[in-house]
Amino acid sequence: MVGSMKRRPEWDGQRVKALRQHLGMTQTEMAARLGTRQQTISEWEKGMYQPRGASATLLSIVADGAGFKYDAAETRIQKSEARNQK
Repeated sequence: MVGSMKRRPEWDGQRVKALRQHLGMTQTEMAARLGTRQQTISEWEKGMYQPRGASATLLSIVADGAGFKYDAAETRIQKSEARNQK
């Protein structure tokens, strides 16, 4: 049964921020939706900490429900990094 589960990406700061922007939410609004503090969202986005366990699962559920495409976030991240290197 485990083999049939969809593989989820790890939630890093850029993916968390991309999801929040996709949802059109502030950090405070996203924190309320996830049942955490705004400061936690900020720390995730800054890369100080990475969502784990239940938080990572909730992010995946919210992302799936919103039609957020993980690959699209990866593409935006790569484009942003490419611009920063120029």
